[in-house]
Amino acid sequence: MADHHFTENQIPQQINYNSVPFPSVLSPNPTTTVPCSASLLFETIKTKKPFLDSLLHKTGAVLFRGFDIKTAEDFNDVVEAFGYEDLPYVGGTAPRTNVFGRVYTTNESPPDQNIGFHHEMALSPESPSKVLFFCEVAPASGGETPIVLSHLVYERMRQKYPEFVEKLEKHGLIYSRLLREDDDISSPIGRGWKSTFSTEDKAVAEERAAKLGIRLEWMEGGRVKRITGPIPAIRHDKSRQRKIWFTSMLGWEHAGNDPVNTITFGDGTPLIADICHDCLKFLEEECVAIPWQVGDVLLIDNFAVLHSRRPSKPPRRILASLCKST
Repeated sequence: MADHHFTENQIPQQINYNSVPFPSVLSPNPTTTVPCSASLLFETIKTKKPFLDSLLHKTGAVLFRGFDIKTAEDFNDVVEAFGYEDLPYVGGTAPRTNVFGRVYTTNESPPDQNIGFHHEMALSPESPSKVLFFCEVAPASGGETPIVLSHLVYERMRQKYPEFVEKLEKHGLIYSRLLREDDDISSPIGRGWKSTFSTEDKAVAEERAAKLGIRLEWMEGGRVKRITGPIPAIRHDKSRQRKIWFTSMLGWEHAGNDPVNTITFGDGTPLIADICHDCLKFLEEECVAIPWQVGDVLLIDNFAVLHSRRPSKPPRRILASLCKST
């Protein structure tokens, strides 16, 4: 596709699934004599919104590369241009900070830590339908945000471990995580209970947790065990008529939260470690990891794509915004 302002591009890291590139990459049209300023991109997004929605539905992820997006304020304008409704970050497990408007930091844990594949806020009653990322400062090496089509993971797991997947579909999963009183930025899931529930009052925290389907068990030292579920691990993507691997059971071996010990089937029986680790291998085999460039904006469909984070050395600054469908 090409128009007056941008064109569909190709980069080495893309893969093709049924002849559809993943992710789709849009860049400024090299034939235009009009510079692609930030304000021009905002207007183009607004006028091309039906096309962009269709492209996202087809591919699952769209990378905007080579546009004049420099700041959190610019990125916020991009988010607003799409017209998606804002989804507040309530009940999430990652430590993050509001930067400007609808823009937040991504996970603030040390950049040398890996973050496992997940659908954003998969444990919450309402997950964002869209997630936008923006690269303000690109790492010198590493620090990619790998993405993978969730239905491919489901299909590979079902093919190799049909009984395991059948049990997941029948019972779902129960997640138990330990929360400290305050944020622990050394852990990717280190958000403390005070910031998780926006209160310092335990009674208020319990009330807000209950509305999110979360049970709290208070422990010594100000910690609390957060118990969520059973919740579905396999979901049906109605718009594409396929099943997706909607679980965060891998890659979170931090702060005493080893998934083999803290995540169980919905009937209380333990997960099978070897199968979980095999799933992690499938995720790595199917994923696409594109090195960040300054100004990149990545739009993903959170009901089609899992994402993660690879380790890097500072500096690295990736910002994000969570959206509902309108």
